[in-house]
Amino acid sequence: MSEPVRVRRVYDPPEDGDGTRVLVDRLWPRGVSKERAAIDVWLKDVTPSDELRSWYHQDRSGARHDTFVDRYRTELDDPAHTEAVDRLAGIVRAGGPVTLITAVKDVADSHVPVLVDHLQHVMKRT
Repeated sequence: MSEPVRVRRVYDPPEDGDGTRVLVDRLWPRGVSKERAAIDVWLKDVTPSDELRSWYHQDRSGARHDTFVDRYRTELDDPAHTEAVDRLAGIVRAGGPVTLITAVKDVADSHVPVLVDHLQHVMKRT
């Protein structure tokens, strides 16, 4: 990726430098209108499955994080996710800034860093 993909929370106001704003959450963020969110693309299928997401959130201690990362990486390589990942890669390749938008409170311990890392690998091999 020539230009890094930015990550921002949906609750922060949009900025001019955001470029294409891609929502990478399975559920629409609570209390945020479509106008306020200013989302250009919503890619639900780049997110963890409902089953994986629920399993991960059952234990808030963080003990499941490494296993979650491994399971999510596996999901990102399955056919249910690859089409959406390829679409995201196409958006990045099209040029201009791309900002991944999420509602999660703790971005560092969420699916987003795993997705960004996976996207970087996809971009390198194609």
